[in-house]
Amino acid sequence: MSEPTQTPPVLPDGMRFSDAEDLLHEAARQRTGLDDFGDPSYLDGLRVVLEAYDEEARFSPGGRQMAGAYLVEFLSRRARAQKQLAEHPEIENIEIRRPLIILGLVRTGSTALHYLVGQDPQLQKVEHWLGCHPQPRPPIEEWAGHPDYQATVAELDAIYSADPSLKAIHFMTADLPEECRHFMAQCFTDDFFEVNATIPSYTRWYESRHLADTYRHHARLVRLIGSREPEKRWLLKYPVHMKNLAALLEAYPDACIVWTHREPAKVLSSYISLIAGFRALYEDDIDRDLVAREQCEVWSSGAERAIEVRRRCDPKQFFDLHFRDFVSDPVGSVRRIYEYFGIDYTDATDRALRAWQADNPAGKHGEHRHSFEGVSMSAAEINERFAAYMDAFGIEPESSS
Repeated sequence: MSEPTQTPPVLPDGMRFSDAEDLLHEAARQRTGLDDFGDPSYLDGLRVVLEAYDEEARFSPGGRQMAGAYLVEFLSRRARAQKQLAEHPEIENIEIRRPLIILGLVRTGSTALHYLVGQDPQLQKVEHWLGCHPQPRPPIEEWAGHPDYQATVAELDAIYSADPSLKAIHFMTADLPEECRHFMAQCFTDDFFEVNATIPSYTRWYESRHLADTYRHHARLVRLIGSREPEKRWLLKYPVHMKNLAALLEAYPDACIVWTHREPAKVLSSYISLIAGFRALYEDDIDRDLVAREQCEVWSSGAERAIEVRRRCDPKQFFDLHFRDFVSDPVGSVRRIYEYFGIDYTDATDRALRAWQADNPAGKHGEHRHSFEGVSMSAAEINERFAAYMDAFGIEPESSS
């Protein structure tokens, strides 16, 4: 697949997003040479996004154009993915057996856990560049010369050049394991949209949806990427899967789920900082108090939904990992996860994990400083909203602050 062709700004000045649906699709067609976008269910989310961008988003001029460019990018990725799926019909017969899936509240150490477990040579995972450009995974020695890999490197370089502090908040490279967010964004049902813009109507719509179509698409892309090693166990991770646990388990009914936990007030303080950083790329005036209140509601409600779903499941399907336990012994935590789910913890696994841990100490990419500055809610108020979650998993405040 070739590099996307350069195009002028997606939306002419003054044009409404909701009037640009055809224009966005045409831009994706011109970029890719493809016109099959697959199952039309994605249009539901796209149209809600477009309307919310018109009515609610606070885009700067540059942010408006960047938002439009990403819409074209997601449509282009969807068309390319559809082409790959059409060229590989055999993937429909691949069975994904007992994937190891990490989920839970954001900012609970799940990325560090994901990167650590992702070093195990027994497991396959969604590398960042393949999350952006799904296709059967090429041999690793071919990656550096692949146009899609190079495009992902360039995109990440651009993000960190715009705001170097984001490396300390969430470090990414083209070849590290990546969250499942890119698959979700192809369906326009993902946190990406509500993180990068102030669009409460989209949040209400998205957070109330049962995302069966999205997770069917997700599973097809996982099969596609792993089609050259169909028997190899999968490692997947995305905190958002917690909010969509019912739909996730419809797609992966025998999943081995690692649910990461931390005091919600600590989670929200860090996440507000992350959202403010990313949203500042799109909007000029960031209302941290609004971000805090919307995300407190989104994640507390999502946790409560997930608890109800979990109560109907086999308890042996879940392993709970608390942040303090993971931080105190990362490799030992992984060993306990493997023992719980009956996954072989081999000498090669141990060597790979310990080598990664030695090369990637905490703070390697800078310290992420965060606080409740600009937020009217106290830590106690946030924890109170999460009382059902904290009670369910025995979570205690990390401090009295």
